[in-house]
Amino acid sequence: MTDAARPPLPPFTEESARAKVQAAEDAWNSRDPERVALAYTEDSVWRNRDRFLTGRAEIRAFLADKWRRELDYRLRKELWAYTGNRISVRFEYEWHDTAARWWRSHGNEQWEFDGNGLMSRREASINDVRIGEADRRLH
Repeated sequence: MTDAARPPLPPFTEESARAKVQAAEDAWNSRDPERVALAYTEDSVWRNRDRFLTGRAEIRAFLADKWRRELDYRLRKELWAYTGNRISVRFEYEWHDTAARWWRSHGNEQWEFDGNGLMSRREASINDVRIGEADRRLH
C-alpha cells in the first residue's frame, strides 16, 4: 500500500513551501502523534537533537513521549529557504515541565520530501532556554 499524497508537492515554490511550513506548524500544535506521523514516509529518517529515529513507528512513539513531558506545547515555524524537494525552517516553541518551569526552545530544521510530499528526512538542531511564565510569547 502506498501513502496518499500530501500536497503541496515538490518541487516547491515560495507559496507552496510556505503552505507546507504552515501545515507542519498546525499539525505539531495539535500535539497528536498519529496526525503528525502521517506527514512522514514509512521509512523517514530523523535527527532530533541527539536522537536518531527511523520510521513512522519510532517517530510516533517519540512524539507521544515528547508531549507527555513538554506540557502546553505551542510552536511557531518560519520558512527560511527552499529548493526543489527541500525546505529549511527556523522555529521556536514554548512549553513547561511537570515542575511548572517554562522553556523556550529555538532551532532550525532541514526537511527533504519524496514525490508524494511526505517528509523522508528531518534534521533538527534545538536549544532550550529557561523562561519565566511572564516572558512567554506564544499562547
